[in-house]
Amino acid sequence: MRVGDITAPDHAANGKPLDGIRILAIEQMQSLPYATQLMARMGAEVVKIEHPVRGDLGRGSTPTIADPEGRPVGGTYLRNNLNKRSVGMDLKNPKAIDLIRQMVPNFDVLAENLKPGTLDKSGLGYKDLSQVHPGLIYLSVSGFGNLGESPYGHWPAYAPIAEAMGGLYAINRAEGENVKVSPVGALGDTGTGLYAVIGVLMALRQRERHGHGQHVDIAMFDAMVAFGDMVPNYWSLGADPRVPTPIINDGFPIDSGELVMQIGREHQFERLCHLIGRPEWLEDERFSTRDGWRENLDEIRAAVRAWSGDRTTVEAANDLAAAGLAAAPVFEAPDVIDDPHVEARHMMVEIPRPDADTPVLTPGNPVKMSAVSEGPDTRPPWLGEHTDDVLASELGLDEAALAELRADGVIG
Repeated sequence: MRVGDITAPDHAANGKPLDGIRILAIEQMQSLPYATQLMARMGAEVVKIEHPVRGDLGRGSTPTIADPEGRPVGGTYLRNNLNKRSVGMDLKNPKAIDLIRQMVPNFDVLAENLKPGTLDKSGLGYKDLSQVHPGLIYLSVSGFGNLGESPYGHWPAYAPIAEAMGGLYAINRAEGENVKVSPVGALGDTGTGLYAVIGVLMALRQRERHGHGQHVDIAMFDAMVAFGDMVPNYWSLGADPRVPTPIINDGFPIDSGELVMQIGREHQFERLCHLIGRPEWLEDERFSTRDGWRENLDEIRAAVRAWSGDRTTVEAANDLAAAGLAAAPVFEAPDVIDDPHVEARHMMVEIPRPDADTPVLTPGNPVKMSAVSEGPDTRPPWLGEHTDDVLASELGLDEAALAELRADGVIG
């Protein structure tokens, strides 16, 4: 799927679930931009406020492309800012603060992920803005929250900070083994972003019922405690989450690559034995318990490898699935990109780039709805691309007023 494409055009007349919702986003990097991008894909209009010179810090990430003016645009920015408009504005300038305050009543949501207290000092905190817009939904995303006290509230936070403190690095980690940071990418960002979207949707529903806005406060640490739910739960039940559960839940190298397989029930192990030609294991005392499966895992791995022969990983997983066993190939990037499921589900979007013929790839929208078309996505905006258009349409500023703001360094 490419930027500009649309699927199920017959449903286009139905619109999108968040059509008419307007979001003013003072955001950077990934956690909040991921959330606002998802809402934009569902129809919300997102106006992004960026520093007029350096922009969202995600523009400075690597790897990069060059925009039409030769400025670098990083991968973090490219994959989190589809369907948005960019306004270059210096929020350290009092005139910029005044412009934001004037714009806020035109929006349903103000979303920010700056250090807690930063916008309060500028007069752009929830208490101040709710006075000029009582129906405002004010979304804050931070490491440790804005509402209530946290002993870590002054700490900087990126995805691995929240992941580590949420207990995620304690799972499947052997005693004495070094920490593997960010084992599943920026889950601390994207996972937090999902809760941010849920919070906004809840607040909008509450506003429909009672007419008032509210402050939606999402802490990355909280989100990762929720994602790592098994860590405190297992501990409370007397189990160490670092100790593998006595089931087969492991990788299996085969000649064509590697499989992951989960077998947690006796009838599943029986099916595996018959499939791979080891029915005698069902009478073997060594394999009579789940602990025995783990103790003899190397032998099971060898038998699976011998059984797989010249099968590809997908073919092996397909045969295992036909026997009612949950297995999957371990994909590398090219496998994900070229997978027929990913293509059929429109889960890869091509973004054209001005400095090369090959497109930038980013995941599509994972939320599928039977009466809503997907797309058309628009490319991530260049820095300050929509500054004049937005300020003219929102505040009625003419060319002379815009030129004065630009001369004063308020806008880019």
